[in-house]
Amino acid sequence: MFWAWARALGGVGLLGALLWQVGGGPFLAGLALIDGPALAAALAIGVLTTVCGAWRWSLVAGGLGVRLPLRTAVAHCYRAVFLNATLPGGVLGDVHRAVRHGRDAGDVGRGVRAVVWERTAGQVVQVVLALVLLAAFPSPVRPYLPAAIAVVLAGGLAAVLLARAVPRAGRSRWARALRAAVTDVRTGLLARRTWFGVLLASAVMVAGHLATFLLAARTAGATAPLSRLLPLTLLALLAMGLPLNVAGFGPREGVAAWAFGAAGLTAAQGVATATVYGALVLVASLPGAAVLLRRGTRSAAGGRERAVRG
Repeated sequence: MFWAWARALGGVGLLGALLWQVGGGPFLAGLALIDGPALAAALAIGVLTTVCGAWRWSLVAGGLGVRLPLRTAVAHCYRAVFLNATLPGGVLGDVHRAVRHGRDAGDVGRGVRAVVWERTAGQVVQVVLALVLLAAFPSPVRPYLPAAIAVVLAGGLAAVLLARAVPRAGRSRWARALRAAVTDVRTGLLARRTWFGVLLASAVMVAGHLATFLLAARTAGATAPLSRLLPLTLLALLAMGLPLNVAGFGPREGVAAWAFGAAGLTAAQGVATATVYGALVLVASLPGAAVLLRRGTRSAAGGRERAVRG
């Protein structure tokens, strides 16, 4: 509970500092520029990324021995995206779908692990693609890329060495947890029937999120070439991984303001772009609200039926 409040307060603090620096004008200006074609494009991209996310989850869950039909996964993912976009922290929707699927499958632990590993795979692919793109295009962080690449390679090497060093026997909690993690990665992520699908779905999702961010930049009035906007929006996208946000807002806007300003544009343009992106993502997640309402209606109907029978 403490960390949940701390993350929420951190997001509020970031937004407060940003409002103090640039004012509320960029936020309102960005929202005022959103039009119908931008919303339609965001909805279409949202369908693609959500289906890919559901496919990735279904593959990983199947690898871990938990059945998850794609249609069910799509509904759960839409609901999770909506909750992530409207609740503090940005991960509560994923927690909900993990626990819900685990209960439905009769194994909460395995259901939670399936979501953890598919999300982890997505983050790894996003970081690798980000390093490639940031190396290919000029950005404010280019001088720091060698160090970042070295850290990523060292982390990957450490993970491989740790996996090889896991004892095959041992009853300690850590030994059991490490063996379970290694087994999960081998069967849920690196198995022949799953690894390519997980990689492809993750890459398409990153491309979709970047396309939405570039759409937001154009909608907010950014006229810089795409080669210049791509690394800036990518940095803001990476910032969304920080669990310090309020309904998605916070680090994304702060990093966008810094990146746009450091690249010779304006911080206000970065804030407007990030704000438009947040609004587009919220609109793209609205099918998840329909899933929630449908579920609530079914639950209420079931409750009335049980009450009548009782």
